[in-house]
Amino acid sequence: MAFADYGVLAGVLTAHERDRPDDQGHWYHVKLSLTAPAGTYRGAVDVDSHQSTTGVQWKTLTIPFDALPGVAGLPGGFHRVLRSLSGGAVDLHRHPAFAHPWSTGSHLEASVALESVLMIGARTLVFGEPFDEGLGVHNIHQNQGDPRGSQWWSENGTWQDGAVLTAHPDGTFQAFVSKFTSQILPTDDAGHPLAAAFPSP
Repeated sequence: MAFADYGVLAGVLTAHERDRPDDQGHWYHVKLSLTAPAGTYRGAVDVDSHQSTTGVQWKTLTIPFDALPGVAGLPGGFHRVLRSLSGGAVDLHRHPAFAHPWSTGSHLEASVALESVLMIGARTLVFGEPFDEGLGVHNIHQNQGDPRGSQWWSENGTWQDGAVLTAHPDGTFQAFVSKFTSQILPTDDAGHPLAAAFPSP
């Protein structure tokens, strides 16, 4: 089944750092800190290969505010969004604004790509699943396409993908999105790989 909870965190980016070699969890992350009226929120952006020897995939792209209806003006804090194009949700397979080629490389290359869109002091939006405890968001990556037999199969769903977006005064977001090379596109209406699908290049 899809995530029970999904939405977007709006806040001001105050810090970001990579996992240290002696402080890596099961996967490698870039950690974000954002401030909002309720306090300091954390974000853990996965940039590791997720059971793959060929690396992680990512995109950096420019998106106009109106591509995510109702999201650009949200006040600081975490907000649930309707899981649809008109609801302001992110789907890296279905949303036309994200229809750009994937880059493939190491977690270090993905970290550099993410850091290229981050700006300390800027309004930042982070899409994903809220923490069960405390203030923050995780699963900030594609959340569909995991193959049958994967431990993440049950979390597949549409319109629940993660993303990091930095707002700019010209009315655009600079965005970073990522997926694991083990995730397969295209997907069906439940976010599972289609029977005839192969891993995306």
